[in-house]
Amino acid sequence: MIYIYYSYLSKENHESLLENYLLNFSKDYQDKVMRFRRWQDAQLSLLGRVLLLKGIEEVGLFCPPDKEIKYTKHNKPYFEDNLIQFNISHSGEIVVCALSTENEIGIDIEIIADVEMDDFKLQMTEMEWDNITGSNNKNNAFFNYWTQKEAVIKAHGHGLTIPLKSFEIRDSMTKIDEEKFYLKEIKIDEKYKCNISQKANFDKISIKKI
Repeated sequence: MIYIYYSYLSKENHESLLENYLLNFSKDYQDKVMRFRRWQDAQLSLLGRVLLLKGIEEVGLFCPPDKEIKYTKHNKPYFEDNLIQFNISHSGEIVVCALSTENEIGIDIEIIADVEMDDFKLQMTEMEWDNITGSNNKNNAFFNYWTQKEAVIKAHGHGLTIPLKSFEIRDSMTKIDEEKFYLKEIKIDEKYKCNISQKANFDKISIKKI
């Protein structure tokens, strides 16, 4: 079972979020959030943590509010006891957090915007690029592939040490070093593309707005 929680930024709720949640986390993290110059950046960071803890609580796992998130050498976040796998992504005004008690997962969300797609041609395989440029909605096709690839490398755990062009997405599946990664689109908001990846076929997914 995969649990996905998401939330929108809210300037109106910003001060209450800081007052009600920030003190639950470590002093280092509190200092990090308060160093952001823009309230949006501070809230994006904090909301990811809040969604994670709310998700853990609803899944039924105990997690102290000040439980420390650690990072691998490739900057993948994790909890030391590994009782739950999680991944967080944000773009525009949405933060999304995915949790699983079974498999390592990766999730990526991106707001669909106008981009200079030629700048990203070298990140795509020939087949992927042909599908993008031949699409009736090139932006939609591009961001679908982009979030798929980002989700895969996040699930894999080695980040951008893996070139995006080194693996190809076909029929919502790809391989890295003979390991299969499966993909599923998560429909949250028509202005965004969101995909999730794991090393097993998808069963049930719960999606909840916080």
